[in-house]
Amino acid sequence: MPRHESVWSATAALPECGPIDQNLHADVCVIGGGIAGLSTAYHLSKAGRSVVVLDDGPLAGGMTRMTTGHLVNMLDDRYFELEKLRGEEAMRVAADSHTAAIDSIDEIVRREGIDCDFSRLDGYLLLADGDKPATLERELDAAHRAGLKGVERVARAPYQWDTGPALRFPRQGQFHPLKYLAGLAEAIRREGGRIFCHSHADHVEGGVPGLVHVGQHVVTADAVVVATNVPVNNLLTLHTKQAPYMTYVIGARVPAGSVPKVLAWDTGDPYHYLRMQDDLLIVGGEDHKSGQAHDSPQRYRNLEAWARQRFPMMQEVAFMWGGQVMEPADYLAFIGHNPMDHDNIFVATGDSGMGLTHGTIAGILLCDLILGRKNPWEKLYSPSRVPLKAAAELAREDLNMAAQYSDWLTGGDVPSVDLIPRDSGAIVRRGLEKIAVYRDPEGVLHERFAACPHLGCIVQWNPGEKTWDCPCHGSRFDATGHVINGPANHNLLSAKRPDHKRAA
Repeated sequence: MPRHESVWSATAALPECGPIDQNLHADVCVIGGGIAGLSTAYHLSKAGRSVVVLDDGPLAGGMTRMTTGHLVNMLDDRYFELEKLRGEEAMRVAADSHTAAIDSIDEIVRREGIDCDFSRLDGYLLLADGDKPATLERELDAAHRAGLKGVERVARAPYQWDTGPALRFPRQGQFHPLKYLAGLAEAIRREGGRIFCHSHADHVEGGVPGLVHVGQHVVTADAVVVATNVPVNNLLTLHTKQAPYMTYVIGARVPAGSVPKVLAWDTGDPYHYLRMQDDLLIVGGEDHKSGQAHDSPQRYRNLEAWARQRFPMMQEVAFMWGGQVMEPADYLAFIGHNPMDHDNIFVATGDSGMGLTHGTIAGILLCDLILGRKNPWEKLYSPSRVPLKAAAELAREDLNMAAQYSDWLTGGDVPSVDLIPRDSGAIVRRGLEKIAVYRDPEGVLHERFAACPHLGCIVQWNPGEKTWDCPCHGSRFDATGHVINGPANHNLLSAKRPDHKRAA
């Protein structure tokens, strides 16, 4: 059986860090120990600022460990689509910033001596089955207008199967994301930065200074950065501008040398993406709106079938994992001042499937903003922007979100908890309430009210990930109801009854 974890989690050890145990002050408090949070803390500490990093689990315990480790200046949503929405100048700035992100990682790896399997390599945009070559021509022209050097059309990508025509993007990158973050954490500590794990930020207050409440302790700071994948410090400010999607990954063994070391993505919707890590072929895709599909185990089977058709030398699937990406309506991340908040509160969200480069961009841009330096990327990524030309997409996603509240009026997934198998979950109606019930492998029931503590949507069971996912704004909870992804910042409320029973 495949291991249900990312290959990165299985092959890297992050530095140990304990919980915060006293009140502290720092120039900057960073909430979130993933790629965006640690990149921001790294640049600020190198600039001589005192930094406190808070992570509510183990270091880098969130979505960064669920990526596939691509570092690309190709846009998932296409440059020609970005140009239609935001114009040629925005397209050029996007290309410059993502290219700079790869260069920054390259430089940091060398400067800090981080052993994280970083390498430069080609990336290929492939046509999905049934797509027309005109898509490649439009993207090639747009990439050239964006200033990307060396992008060219080729007859095929260098795989054994006939990919058909493709675009080659030179000097992309790949690495082991957790080994990289381990190196960043060590560098932050060398510069005097303090990192605390298992330290949940309960509440953030702007002002002078900013206040971050962590249990019985408080961190005061001149600036606060919320880098929690999805902001946990506001209800609606950014959540109506982006939508949550689940994506799935498998890692299968292949004979040494049988698959070239390149990156690849196709034009499908949902699309597929590929890379190699040692003898492991990593294949991702099969995306769906979070909390709105009940067939996640089938998604893994679909990925395997798609891959075996193209890579018949594939051996056993060794790893399988899923993660969540936030899709902004206008394709680019939100990085900067938190809208309608105090000037010293900053956010980074909206990874758009490119979280590693967007997170690296966040580190550079937020450092500049906090230090009062000009940055040419500020306007492009401003969280206050209003994506008017994406109004149709915004309306579609907002209507989809609103429709999820109708779940309050429906019955449960099963009429009785007795029908829930071990290591599985289901929604059960109990009077006016809906209850999220998980039966663990020992048969013990764990019952939580199913209303997401963010804005009250009914969470849904994700059988592939063993999580409760909110279909409105993407909050996610583990099987027993503990929050693992915002915007919710609290666990599902307990609905435990005194007559809990163990299955026979």
